[in-house]
Amino acid sequence: MAAKSEFYEIDTGVAEILHEPDGSMVLLINGVPSSHIVPGEPTRLDFEYMRWIADFLDASYPDEAKPKSRVTHLGGGACTLARYFAAAWPGSRSTVVEIDSELAVLARELFDVPRSPTVKIRVGDAREVTDGFKPGTRDVIIRDVFSSATTPRSLTTVEFYAAAWTSLSEGGLYVANCGSHADLKEAKDELAGMCKVFPHVAAIADPPMLKGRRYGNIVLIGAGTPLEASDVLTRNLLMGAVPAQFKDEVWCRKLAAQASARFDGPGTP
Repeated sequence: MAAKSEFYEIDTGVAEILHEPDGSMVLLINGVPSSHIVPGEPTRLDFEYMRWIADFLDASYPDEAKPKSRVTHLGGGACTLARYFAAAWPGSRSTVVEIDSELAVLARELFDVPRSPTVKIRVGDAREVTDGFKPGTRDVIIRDVFSSATTPRSLTTVEFYAAAWTSLSEGGLYVANCGSHADLKEAKDELAGMCKVFPHVAAIADPPMLKGRRYGNIVLIGAGTPLEASDVLTRNLLMGAVPAQFKDEVWCRKLAAQASARFDGPGTP
């Protein structure tokens, strides 16, 4: 049975909903895969980088704090990770920042996104919203923003990281999905900026990506306390369809030393 597609006009172009034979749904924005969900199964994550993010946060964020956690998602799409944390961390509150108002409406209409206050969708530019965050008001920030296949530069600068870092509570975590080419230039540039702001950094990706063999996703992490891979995290990362590795601060800072941090300035957004 072939997949079926539905097309919708949104503020930033065209959204395509691909209905797979197994009942899952893939959201594409202007032809680029953005999100994957399975209605009624919020903890199923088929995009590997989303699984890595969930594995890291599940293993690293204190269990006793999860029910009261305030998770901010920069980048909305189908709200896949917001759906996940609503189910996996009962009592948590997610705020999704989505620049496309029509896409936000579509997500509410077509995907089983929990209602506010469990999942609140806020329409706005991710950088502008982040600059307006009050200090210590976020426990987790997940940045997953793309324009086509590239993260806007304004979300990769030292000033952006500083705004995100200031808004995190004590023990808070910043996690970003970075799309990087085979030379890892994007990851190197981002880590160079993150190292100027976050006291500790780490990364997660599959071995071919980490060795700079192809384009793919690399998860970048910033925190105020040392980041280590627990046995649980290591095991879960290896169990996925695409096994991944946790890279520590030494690896990240060595990579960051090969690049220059980005700053706000002409041509930033």
